[in-house]
Amino acid sequence: MLLASDSSSGRDRMKLATGAGYWAAGPPSDAQETILEAEALDFHSFWTAEAYGSDALTPLAWWGSRTEKIQLGTGIVQMSARTPAATAMAAITMDHLTNGRFILGLGVSGPQVVEGWYGQPYPKPLARTREYVHVIREICDREKPVSFVGDHYQMPFPGGSELGKPLKSTVHPLRKHIPIYLGAEGPKNVALAGEICDGWLPLFFAPKDNQFYADALNEGFAKVGKSRIGSDGRIPEGNDFEVVCPVSIVPDSDVERAADRVRPMLALYMGGMGAKGANFHYDVFCRMGYQDVADQVQECYLTGRKEQAAAAIPLSLVEEVALVGPLDKIAKDLQRWRDTVVTTLQVSGPTSLLRTVAEVVRQ
Repeated sequence: MLLASDSSSGRDRMKLATGAGYWAAGPPSDAQETILEAEALDFHSFWTAEAYGSDALTPLAWWGSRTEKIQLGTGIVQMSARTPAATAMAAITMDHLTNGRFILGLGVSGPQVVEGWYGQPYPKPLARTREYVHVIREICDREKPVSFVGDHYQMPFPGGSELGKPLKSTVHPLRKHIPIYLGAEGPKNVALAGEICDGWLPLFFAPKDNQFYADALNEGFAKVGKSRIGSDGRIPEGNDFEVVCPVSIVPDSDVERAADRVRPMLALYMGGMGAKGANFHYDVFCRMGYQDVADQVQECYLTGRKEQAAAAIPLSLVEEVALVGPLDKIAKDLQRWRDTVVTTLQVSGPTSLLRTVAEVVRQ
């Protein structure tokens, strides 16, 4: 199935994904139905996430066990939750169980979760990410026992019982190169994704800011000789880097009513996901040109006025990062995503929405 424009170029094809994210009171009741429907519609991938409740790997294995073709990704596994070796073990295991369909999505999370939940230090996230990915690659290569001395990770551990020694995974990886995608929002982290990873997982991507992100990716691509993004704004042929972009799609004849379904989530991330002065989602909306809105939303949210925070978000901002309104409007607005670095749209919504979205994308 071609979920795309009519062009014969592979990079002109807009692929689709969906997922279940992380959950609160309990697992989403329609997750199994959703992943099976996505596979039937030839979606590219299905994604799970974690914050400080449900983990990303267990649900992905559980729901994914009934699939055969769709790729299964973590969006994201938080690095502070596991040592690099533990994450590599999970990735190797999932890759075998899925017959080579696993995508390891990684991210640093934020200081409140890293230090408050995992009890780990947050500073220097870029350096930690580089070391973390390096160790995972070494383990999956399985060329030799892993020995690594970095500023953030050491294998074997120096000191302790003095009995640690370099080891190789007892399991031979199905694929030595398991795809690693990096969740990133700031330009330096996006550039790092382009340099050391196989894909980027943006959050609150606005098509109008495509050049900003293309420049960041190109900085990373240039360091390793990958084909650069040109004037068309897309990942070029010959560069297999993937950009899987979450986007809320809410069909409704009333645009404002559709936007109301998205506003509370935007308010949560803009105002409540992180401390004042250390909220990377807030920074994204400021770069987008909405600092006054972001300040108001954050002030309302942090003082417990969540409904006011959501109400402060204008329709124009919702339409920057989501597709809302009648289907013909959604189809028209979707064109803005086609001429960007995005290779796959990760759709959020009920199972019943997937077929409709696939039909709209094929138009």
